[in-house]
Amino acid sequence: MTDAPADRARAPRFQRLGPTKGIAGALTTATLLVPAELMLRRLAGRDKARLRMAFHRGLSRSLGIRITNHGRASRERGVLFVSNHVSWADVPVLGARIRAAFVAKADVAGWGVVGWLATLARTVYVERTRRTTTGEQRDAIAERLAAGDNIILFPEGTNSDGVGVLPFKSALFAVTDGAPDRIVQPVTIAYTRVNNMPVTRERLPDLAWIGDTELIPHAMAFMALGRVRAEIIFHPPVRAGDFANRKALSRHCETVIAQGYRKLMRG
Repeated sequence: MTDAPADRARAPRFQRLGPTKGIAGALTTATLLVPAELMLRRLAGRDKARLRMAFHRGLSRSLGIRITNHGRASRERGVLFVSNHVSWADVPVLGARIRAAFVAKADVAGWGVVGWLATLARTVYVERTRRTTTGEQRDAIAERLAAGDNIILFPEGTNSDGVGVLPFKSALFAVTDGAPDRIVQPVTIAYTRVNNMPVTRERLPDLAWIGDTELIPHAMAFMALGRVRAEIIFHPPVRAGDFANRKALSRHCETVIAQGYRKLMRG
């Protein structure tokens, strides 16, 4: 593991300084872009998606992540992007390449600075443990899509361990009910190389954010890894109406995303 004393002693200097550089870079990015976002939102009455993307790009680079695209994000408005979910780092990586807001569990809003930044980025919060609010949450997402906002959804409902893609929850596709023209674009994200070496199964716990692992210690260990390559596949967009129901749409997205993940991880 990367946090063993012997490994730290042998680690190259750029890895040992990784957490320091990462924190400094993240603070610099936030200091430069967050006030600009707040000012422009007040003057123009709306947020500026380009600034959010610039923030995510700066944060990704600060974390030591370099991003490679395969294909491109849809240029349409009101697109529902659905992606597998490996790590907390998925947010800056996808946010750097997709002009969209995220859907996150409600308790993220209470995560201190992280929650404040998520709210600033117009994250849609959902309470996944309460079925009574499902309709309200679906309507909130649908309203944002209808207004032309793009939304990024993680239909696994949680982070995977990085070995593969977890089954998708078709209920999370309810936002496409009654919207046959809704554009849905499947997206695969994978962390494929660390310091130019292929990621092995033994390395995955350093990248994937699993279960009850605390965020800050994991983030510090992540930054100490060195140079991480993240790859994104933008699969062909589809329309919700091309499928018999949301379960069929969910299966399609899960299949193409899982196939893409296996392809990326096999190099």
